[in-house]
Formats: sequence, structure tokens, C-alpha cells
Amino acid sequence: MSSFIPGFNNTLDPKAQFYLELVEQCAALLQGQRNLISNTANVSSLVYHGLRETPTREGKPVNWVGFYLADAKRPAVLALGPFQGKPACTEIAFGRGVCGTAASTSKSLVVKDVHDFPGHISCDPASKSEVVVPLKAPNGKVHGVFDIDAS
Repeated sequence: MSSFIPGFNNTLDPKAQFYLELVEQCAALLQGQRNLISNTANVSSLVYHGLRETPTREGKPVNWVGFYLADAKRPAVLALGPFQGKPACTEIAFGRGVCGTAASTSKSLVVKDVHDFPGHISCDPASKSEVVVPLKAPNGKVHGVFDIDAS
């Protein structure tokens, strides 16, 4: 459980407290559930609404949160998975755009200005920054990415 107690001198700043509570809520949603679609749908909804509603992100609106998952029949392609936000690109090749680059390099990417990113794919022109985290199996194989866009 978090160390936040309303009305008391808390040890965490509001931003750290927010993310700690978001992680705890996410863990509670996933506990006992093994279905990929259910879990990715719930995580994208929780993070999207949490980021849109928190005062710690005032002036930095999130406009898209979701998953791209490796296509079982075409392993070098990410297919659109559960998400929250406007309609999105349905397929992204590994190595293309921010999501494809994160998948092909197996590294998280934080891009402050997507328009400066070589090969950026503009699914939503309102998106200005992006955070992408690869989803890796214990053997290091990338099974998809978790993507957060902000306008």
C-alpha cells in the first residue's frame, strides 16, 4: 500500500504519490486475471483516465494510451491492441516510428517532440510527445509496446 495519508505530512511529492497509486491500482486490476485482452484494455483505460484527471499533469493533456501487440503471423509487425483515445494506426512495422523503433531496439523511448523523431508516424496530429515501453518476455523477446501520447 502507498504511504499517502490525507491530512498528514506525506513523504512523497504529489506526482510520485500519483504514480505510486496508479501502479497499485494497476496491480489490483491485474491480480488473478490472465487474459491479455482484458488486462491490456483495463490498463489502457486506467492509465488514460488517471492521467487525464490528475492535477499533476495540468497543461500536459494525454490524448492516447494503448497497446500495440506483435502479430503472431507477422512477427515484425505491431497490430493495434486495446486503447483509449482517437482511432489509431492499425499496423506499425518494427523499426518504423516511435513504437516500431522501441519494439525493434527493445528499449523504452521518451520523445518530447515527435515531429523531430525520424520516421514519426502521425496517427493523431494533436500528439506532440510520446512515451513507448516495450513489453518483453523473460527471454527478451518483444511481444508489443505500451504507448502514451500527449498533446
